Amino acid sequence: MAVKNARTRLTGVIASLSAVLAVAVALPAPAHADYPKAPAGFVALKDVAPSVIQEMRYPTVHNFVGEEIDGYDESLCILTSPAARALAAAQRTFRARGYALKVYDCYRPQRAVDHFVSWAEDLADDGMKREFYPRVDKSDLFTDGYIAEKSGHSRGSTVDLTLVKLPAVPTRPYVPGENLVPCYASAAERFPDNSIDMGTGYDCFDTLAHTLDPRIVGTQHANRLLLKDTLENLGFVNLAEEWWHFTYAAEPYPSTYFDFPVARSSLSHSCPPYGGLTP
Repeated sequence: MAVKNARTRLTGVIASLSAVLAVAVALPAPAHADYPKAPAGFVALKDVAPSVIQEMRYPTVHNFVGEEIDGYDESLCILTSPAARALAAAQRTFRARGYALKVYDCYRPQRAVDHFVSWAEDLADDGMKREFYPRVDKSDLFTDGYIAEKSGHSRGSTVDLTLVKLPAVPTRPYVPGENLVPCYASAAERFPDNSIDMGTGYDCFDTLAHTLDPRIVGTQHANRLLLKDTLENLGFVNLAEEWWHFTYAAEPYPSTYFDFPVARSSLSHSCPPYGGLTP
């Protein structure tokens, strides 16, 4: 009798578990609130224009914050498909002239922007000041427009970039703790980026970084115009305060700020190379 009762209880437990499992299988898996996916219109730039050089700064410690930025799970440029294809066209144009595009930042999740805001509010954290904002008081970063609660990068059609003379020489690795040099110092003095001389380094919080600043003359001015004019002819608009900052004018999400992580797994699909070529 005891054995029979045990078997009956075991059968009941198995039936209950089966019912629970059946319900669990029937329900859709909940989406992870912290890891949303990108819409179908986003692509990895490597899939569209693989010859564009990628030196993504925010997954590294070599940026104005001095630490890896939230939301950059991979060193990967993600853009909306129209912006990526326009960059592929620009890359073909520049390569014909002996240059290559190099991107520093592309799509930027909202959590990264929040990281910037949190950093800017901590006035004691100024470890990277000497390189990126030597002449700006950190308390003025918001009022001067260098830091904001929203960024066009989060809409997916804005990119920070420069030009590299071909054949490209790799940029040497940044060494944490190395002596920092102001971003507006001469190209021979500041961090040895492999780009052509644009008059300042990338993410330079200084009026000298304004694209048409009258103090930037000669070759530096010509280099900025080469980048600006070529990209504007292909549908991009430059931000006047940053020579490296361009937005594809016909952006598909002009008022949506996304927060999916920068990672291949965020993308719903891959896109074949532009026109079957290797731009």
